[in-house]
Amino acid sequence: MGGMDQPALFDLDPDDAATPHTDAAVPDWSRRVGVFDLETTGIDVTGDRVVTAHVGVLDGTGAVVQAQDWLADPGVEIPDAAAAVHGVTTEYARAHGRPAADVVAEVTAALRALFEAGVPVVAYNAPYDFSLLAHECRRHGVAEIARPEPVIDPLVLDKALDRYRRGKRTLTAVAAHYAVALEDAHEAASDAVAAGRVALALAQRYATALPASAVELHTRQIGWARDQAESLTEYFVRIGRIDPADTLDGSWPIRART
Repeated sequence: MGGMDQPALFDLDPDDAATPHTDAAVPDWSRRVGVFDLETTGIDVTGDRVVTAHVGVLDGTGAVVQAQDWLADPGVEIPDAAAAVHGVTTEYARAHGRPAADVVAEVTAALRALFEAGVPVVAYNAPYDFSLLAHECRRHGVAEIARPEPVIDPLVLDKALDRYRRGKRTLTAVAAHYAVALEDAHEAASDAVAAGRVALALAQRYATALPASAVELHTRQIGWARDQAESLTEYFVRIGRIDPADTLDGSWPIRART
């Protein structure tokens, strides 16, 4: 893993990104999508750090056409529990990882290039990845992407389009439901690519229920995510998991309480 020339790798033509899909049965945005995933030191978006990252591009068939991976030395200890999930130990990151500030800057630049080209970026549970990256930008003095757009979040889409399906909504479970291979869960590239392919599968299955425009889809997800958080809040209050005065943050694609 390591950095490469980001402007060359993600130097995409905005006009090409806007060309209508040759298959009129699926939304235009599904002709090409960016993909993004982070593996980190923990689940606290305000305090935890990036360990590995992946940004790539898939074509309409789900094939990887561009990709970049990063391994960072986060500058802090990687807890054993986190290392057990993604496989990167403190010792390995210190020996092989690049400075966190460089990694954060390059990941942010790669995402910014995709957004500027009009390429929607798929991120599963987007508020986690984008919020944590924003905090890392502030920590290292990197100009953050204040309003990432357009973003596609297969978790939000799946909950909205198949609301009453029973079972877990983890990436592993949802990928299996849509017959998308995920051979190395919790590895940034594998998770990012699988999330992108789930988004494309959703575009195929629910083509008539989804807007053709990635910008319009982004706007709809803001409302869907808010509604999903309100529904989950009501459920958690009902079963006594949270206090009635508490609410879950439904802000999307970046958490408001950060």
